[in-house]
Order: sequence, then C-alpha cells, then structure tokens
Amino acid sequence: MNMPEMNAAQQAKLQLMQEMEMEMMSDLYSRMTQACHKKCIPPKYADSELGKGESVCIDRCVAKYLEVHERIGKKLTAMSAQDEDLKKKMGA
Repeated sequence: MNMPEMNAAQQAKLQLMQEMEMEMMSDLYSRMTQACHKKCIPPKYADSELGKGESVCIDRCVAKYLEVHERIGKKLTAMSAQDEDLKKKMGA
C-alpha cells in the first residue's frame, strides 16, 4: 500500500511507528556506546587514538550487543505471534 492510498489515520499510525522505531534505535545506540565505552576504554586516556586491544574489545562488544538485541527481537516477535494465535483461538 502506497502512502497516497492510506487514509489519514493509517498515515498517522505509520508515522508514530516510525518515530518510535527511530527513538528505540537511538536508545539502543546510546546504551551500547555507553556500555562498550565503559567496558573497553580506561577512564584515563593514555593516547589520543584507540589501542589495538581497545579496538578489538569495542568490535566484540558491539557485535555481542547487536546479536543479543537481534535474539531478543526474534523471541519477542515469536511470543507476540503466539499471543495473537491464542487470542484467535479463544475468540473462535
């Protein structure tokens, strides 16, 4: 369905969902940045550039953070689908 084919309520709902998704992704990025910075970079900087160990730590931290986020998203989607199936069965 194209945007012109949607009514005003559908467009408003879509815009709200897009804004919520942007906010959630912004929050994810902020929390990931804070967590990985705290874990991988010492409070007192010795150099202006990241060291090899710090870079590797950050890479791994971000990869793990995103992997866990993806797993949780898949699990929540599956649980939501199960809830919808249950609602349909109870309503039928």
